Amino acid sequence: MAVPADFYERVYEVVAHIPHGRVTTYGAIARHLGIGRSARMVGYALNQTLKSEGPELPCHRVVNRLGQLSGKTYFGPGVMEALLRQEGIVFLDDDTIDLDRHYWDPAEVL
Repeated sequence: MAVPADFYERVYEVVAHIPHGRVTTYGAIARHLGIGRSARMVGYALNQTLKSEGPELPCHRVVNRLGQLSGKTYFGPGVMEALLRQEGIVFLDDDTIDLDRHYWDPAEVL
């Protein structure tokens, strides 16, 4: 499956809309953009924002399908979890968010 040239920009647009105190998944973003099996590509796009002077985005609000902080290593030790806890996000354990409580689906809003 070919990924559109503007895919990263479209990912950034969705991430910019994730509300404070909510999270979404890499897969939900990919499905919303019409490329459902490209969750990994969403992760690549978000990694680029952390490595550059790219757009300021709430990338910490994107987790894997299980609610786990799979991108936490890119933020530094404890940073992603701390940012989420500051927003009132409830964790089921050290690395897993209560998705039933905090999940935001871009397909329902955008």
